[in-house]
Amino acid sequence: MWEPNLRYPDPAISSLDAAFNKYRLPGASVERLATGCRWSEGPVYFGGGRFLLWSDLPNDRILRWDEETGTVSTFRKPSGYGNGNTRDRQGRLVTCEHLNRRVTRTEHDGAITVLMDQFEGRRLNSPNDIVVKSDGSIWFTDPPFGLQSYYEGERAQPELPANVYRIDGNTGEATVVAADVEGPNGLAFSPDESKLYIVAARAQPTRKIVVYDVVGGQRLTEGRVLLDAGPGTPDGFRVDVDGNLWCGWGMGDPALDGVRVFNPAGVPIGHIALPERCANVCFGGRWRNRLFMAASHGLYALYVNTQGTPGG
Repeated sequence: MWEPNLRYPDPAISSLDAAFNKYRLPGASVERLATGCRWSEGPVYFGGGRFLLWSDLPNDRILRWDEETGTVSTFRKPSGYGNGNTRDRQGRLVTCEHLNRRVTRTEHDGAITVLMDQFEGRRLNSPNDIVVKSDGSIWFTDPPFGLQSYYEGERAQPELPANVYRIDGNTGEATVVAADVEGPNGLAFSPDESKLYIVAARAQPTRKIVVYDVVGGQRLTEGRVLLDAGPGTPDGFRVDVDGNLWCGWGMGDPALDGVRVFNPAGVPIGHIALPERCANVCFGGRWRNRLFMAASHGLYALYVNTQGTPGG
């Protein structure tokens, strides 16, 4: 049973390196905003409306939390077993749908535009996580995870390898930017967009986060391992303005559940403990200084002394 901490500083927030101390606010604590989900994923904050959307994947719905009232409502059901969500640079929702095996954009009037559902005549697998670059291009991972059961999608045989794709923001043309990531999952750009980080969720013997150089804003090269997760299980993550990676973490040892923070060199510097495994995070609030954490059954938040990079 989770209980909010009533004293400051919150013991759920710990520095693994002194470099993390400046990102901690001594008068801020972890808050639980919602519970009752089966598997929370893909949080994304909309500043214009002061609300957050996130996916409850097995329940085939996208939920909405309103910052002013704290109320939770259903934004979309069915959601096509929506997983990862983000905003584009025009403030529109972009979603990875497991069931429909596609990437969609929700227009300002509520209409849904299919951005991609196949490549070279073959259906996508189950788009997982997604980011939008400053040039409007959309980058997403496409592992087969949603094809492996009827719990998070619909069982089927993959028609394509587990690629990472880029959709051109002007032409809509799709290209494969990485074909060598073992189970590509969460992804995010460095603050200057010169690097793209990707979770290799099927790397053996342990999960890894790999990093690529971004060439000409369109291609990836020089893929290499940034960090080995060891007993941890990174899923989704976001990057702050200093280049630190705030990663959903956990599974196995309860002491690992929460968010693990790494500096740009891949060194762990901080941890935010939660009572359940965290899948994905985003930054929101007026100053992008509130970390929202989609954990197994719920949604949590913590004010931090940094800001998320724009566009996440």
